[in-house]
Amino acid sequence: MDHLFTDVSGALGGGWGGVGEGFWDLDEIWETEVALGGRWGGGEFDGAGEGFWDLGEIWDTGLHWEGMDEVRVDLPPWFSSVTIALESNIGVDLKRIGKVSTLPMICFREGSPPLPDVYNTSLTGLVIDHISNSSFGGSQDLQMVEKCYPMQKSVSLMLTNEQIRPGIWYFGLFNGIGPLRTQSKMINRGHSYSFSGNITVEGCTNSAMLGKFCNQTISLLSCSDTYISPESGIANMTPCGGTEESCLDVAGSKVYSLDVVSIAEKIIITALNITFTQSQRSNGAINSSGHSLMCYVRHGTLPQPQLYDYSADINRSPLVIPLPRLGRWYIKILPANLSESTSAIQEMNTTICYSLEWQVLRCPADKAGLNCTTAKYTLQTFLKRTPYVAFESYYLPISGEVSSGSASFPLGPLLSNSSDGDYSWTFFLLDIPDGAAGGNIHVRVTSEAKISGEIYARYGGFPSLSNWDYFYSNSTSNSNGSMFFKLYDASDKFISFYIIYARGGTWSLGLRHPISNRHGSTVETTMSISLERCPEKCSSHGACKSVLDSSGLTFYSFCDCDRRNGGFDCSVEVVSSSGQMWQSISLIGSNAAALLPAYWALRHKAFAEWVLYTSSGISSGLYHACDLGTWCPLSYHVLQFMDFWLSFMAVVSTFVYLSTIDEVTKRAIHTVVAILTALMAESGPTKSSNIILVVAIGTLALFIGFLIEFFSHHRWISFSTEICLNMLNRWETVKAWIHNFIRSLLKRFRWGFLLAGFTALAMAAISWKLETSQNYWIWHSAWHVSIYTSSFLFLCSKATAVNCENEQPRSENYELARQNSFSGSNERGGR
Repeated sequence: MDHLFTDVSGALGGGWGGVGEGFWDLDEIWETEVALGGRWGGGEFDGAGEGFWDLGEIWDTGLHWEGMDEVRVDLPPWFSSVTIALESNIGVDLKRIGKVSTLPMICFREGSPPLPDVYNTSLTGLVIDHISNSSFGGSQDLQMVEKCYPMQKSVSLMLTNEQIRPGIWYFGLFNGIGPLRTQSKMINRGHSYSFSGNITVEGCTNSAMLGKFCNQTISLLSCSDTYISPESGIANMTPCGGTEESCLDVAGSKVYSLDVVSIAEKIIITALNITFTQSQRSNGAINSSGHSLMCYVRHGTLPQPQLYDYSADINRSPLVIPLPRLGRWYIKILPANLSESTSAIQEMNTTICYSLEWQVLRCPADKAGLNCTTAKYTLQTFLKRTPYVAFESYYLPISGEVSSGSASFPLGPLLSNSSDGDYSWTFFLLDIPDGAAGGNIHVRVTSEAKISGEIYARYGGFPSLSNWDYFYSNSTSNSNGSMFFKLYDASDKFISFYIIYARGGTWSLGLRHPISNRHGSTVETTMSISLERCPEKCSSHGACKSVLDSSGLTFYSFCDCDRRNGGFDCSVEVVSSSGQMWQSISLIGSNAAALLPAYWALRHKAFAEWVLYTSSGISSGLYHACDLGTWCPLSYHVLQFMDFWLSFMAVVSTFVYLSTIDEVTKRAIHTVVAILTALMAESGPTKSSNIILVVAIGTLALFIGFLIEFFSHHRWISFSTEICLNMLNRWETVKAWIHNFIRSLLKRFRWGFLLAGFTALAMAAISWKLETSQNYWIWHSAWHVSIYTSSFLFLCSKATAVNCENEQPRSENYELARQNSFSGSNERGGR
């Protein structure tokens, strides 16, 4: 068996790692495989603690926002199966699930990334069970596939084309959800989790052969616009269709595919001229009244007798699919004998022949509905003139009764008056470009009187009372529990809601409203439909940011909220006004502790250290003022860099100051330290390991300075040949040198202040370690006080420089010279 090998490896950013490789079997099945690994949550992702990847045909990287990475792959129509294997260090006990704000979970959705933060209640959409193959069903309802599951240590899924549709699938890893996830904050610390995984995609090289093992032949049904069924008799509709003669054994089956390329009202599938031929015991045609010719239909995936969207016995009546979705439909014909057992059927060896007829019925361009009696309007796209924002637009009906001078249009002249009991329908069709699939559909209705209508939305087909993706009836009956539907206003005269991360393609909005005289009504009701990048423009509490996905063709948008607000749209107040005031007082005011070391340095004329401590305190105060949204004299990044860099420099410079080395050596050490701390402040200022590195660098600088100082004053005694031979004298010299070293060390510091300084430094390290997103303002204020107090205590611990150069141990030569001088004196005295 030949294979074609290609390397599609790539490194995933934001703490993710990934390599991959692909295999294509040139016989029946191709295979693509990719391995994923890395970390998410805690401090590994920037501010969000989440990650995404999607599955499909082309592996690529490059989409990063709010801690998210994705590998974009498009599952082709001929894929057969996807195998997902994940291993992590997470062990979630389903019986002890606490707050979802800290619960690691995995979410999935077809077409766009999941966003569980949209839920009104955090538990909505969360399935308290482990994800498995049975989690992926065959429902057409979009809300049935917007689910999240607690993450587990091992995830193993084997999904076939009988379970999921081809296209783009996203899996999102969330380290908890809630408004704090999108709140702007300096740090994002907490539990971090590691994972590794492998994803394998297999497909059929022959597009006419599908199924899990690529052993199911698919017959493509074409739709002819000139086809007219002799038994149709449906008025006002334009059919396209055809017929095909087929025969199969009673124990066999046959699968067809039919593409619906434009919005249609219904699909009708009929079996004509059915004959059952028995080749054993009795030859010729037999009575078909006791047999069933079952027809199973499913959108996007192969139907099964246990898993389908529609079914009927087409030997007795046609199968009608009302308001079908756009895309490919699969049809499976399966004979069944209702009066004979399975063994009897096999013994009879019956052949069934039939003529399969299919019709796709469409209404005229301006009509819709199962009877083509309701109005339909195709909306035209008008781009908004919003600078620096891509794909923002609004939609207006293509109608002579609507002016294009406004982003909204009156509904009165457009509403249908056809009867559906007391209500009628009016439909609006709009297209979302694939490049704008990461945007949000915004629907608003304003009326001078009470709004009595309902709004239904559906992707790829007309909605109805029994077939919709999202709907709004009133303030209590709507889709507000869905992951991708957000209701903002629901008063009597005003409605406003968003469809979040709308998929690219055709959407249909259906208005179900009471029948009225549209031209005689004096009440004006207007409607606006627009495509916006961020809901409610981030509620004026954040910045709307957009990023390209890995294909470079689709924009996805998200809100980067300020310090007081959170949520996917920044509408949730996380910190109150009074809370922000106390946080400001604590974080900014605690920097007054910098006055302690600054005053000491100024009093002892250490002007360089005075400038450093003063600048560090001012920079920290300005940074936290900006971080809290009070005042930003410079950009946030510049203030953050200055705060951390000067803090690191202040700690290290304190240690260097404790030594009394010459100024040339100090300048050299300061230069090296400035470079190292600048790199730390730029690459990862909020890392917990930084405090350890800073203290280590400061201690090393102090030790090096002390060694330089000591050896400049206490040179090692050169041993003469006689001393080297005299081991006893040599050992006495070494002991004297060590004793002198210890005396110098003890006289160098005031040890009470030194021990207090290390205690304050330990408190600063503990405060740094205890910081989380919730208690950051408390412990970081304690960090300010502790770190500046430790610098002050270290400065106070420095004693007056001790020069022990004249306290060297007496040498043997010196003793001999002293004895000779005494001898000379005695001799002179005797004379």
